[in-house]
Amino acid sequence: MNTFSRRNFTKLSAFAAAAQSLPSFGQDQKPFRFAAVGLGTISDIFMKACAQSTKCKVTGLVSGHAPEKAAKYKAMYGIPDSSVYSYENFDQIAHDPKIDAVYIGLPNSMHAEYTIRAAKAGKHVLCEKPMAISSAECQTMIDACKKANVKLMIAYRVHYDPIWMRVKDLARSGAIGDIQEFQGGFRAFFKAGQWRLDRALSGGGSLMDLGIYPLNAIRWIAEEEPTSFAAQIATKTPGPRFASVEESIEFSLKTPSGVLASAGSSYGVSGDNYLTIFGTDGHLRISPAYGYQGVRFAGETKTGPIDETSKGVMPYQFTLEADHLADCVRNNTEPKTAGDEGYKDLVAMEGIYKAAGAPIA
Repeated sequence: MNTFSRRNFTKLSAFAAAAQSLPSFGQDQKPFRFAAVGLGTISDIFMKACAQSTKCKVTGLVSGHAPEKAAKYKAMYGIPDSSVYSYENFDQIAHDPKIDAVYIGLPNSMHAEYTIRAAKAGKHVLCEKPMAISSAECQTMIDACKKANVKLMIAYRVHYDPIWMRVKDLARSGAIGDIQEFQGGFRAFFKAGQWRLDRALSGGGSLMDLGIYPLNAIRWIAEEEPTSFAAQIATKTPGPRFASVEESIEFSLKTPSGVLASAGSSYGVSGDNYLTIFGTDGHLRISPAYGYQGVRFAGETKTGPIDETSKGVMPYQFTLEADHLADCVRNNTEPKTAGDEGYKDLVAMEGIYKAAGAPIA
């Protein structure tokens, strides 16, 4: 996936500073204000996305034991010291009127804790996927946000990407006939030392991080929940790198209407990412499917061949999802990817792990 180079830092810093003075959106409305919880790569992208939004901006930071990171982003986005928090004093965010919501870009095992703490602090939540490391944790997050009357949205960015919405509309409209089958995958090479390879932080291996993409896309487009599962796990690479998580997994699903799906993910191979949708009268293949830009689909429909590529430039997907939560709070509507969507993915992943003989955390 693409990342921003250091050469863009100065340019982005100026842009972010200018974003602080953007005019309010709508009728006399101030921008929707996020605090980024965890300052890793994914949060870096999210903050850049907010800097490009006319609806949202970053006004707070929550960081661990890397003060240089907090200092960097504080300078980039003009954030006062009073809105920079540690994990220990995070709950004080409840008294910060300059923060409306939190974006949780932490390791998976920390999602539930900080979602619940944010809800108790009265802040809306945009949480990265997977929502948590078990469906039970997901339910506690949903319950906490409901009790606190705050919005809970899971960051399924492809749901907000116009090119993916176009794919779903075509598949659901009958343009390829009745949907019969899905095939998908997401594979990449992960070096040792990443938190994703530590089960205590990730809750699982490649399925939790990469396999969730085709799994969620299948569920979203089929508009059905799988009822039967089969799966196999393999860790072929020797040594400690995959001591606590699976390297590769292949799984298959069946929905109540009889749609079949198969997909796989791996941390140990040269990458690819795709989804193919087969219908009675055509097919659509999205490849590359899950990147931050350049999403493309092609195939055969009832009316002939089709081939389209997204014109969006990274981090546009993140801007779209941030803006969506802002709109939901403004209009008091439910996010399209509310907590229930994350919960259903965890239920399905638990079914997959169980079928493979490796129950989820």
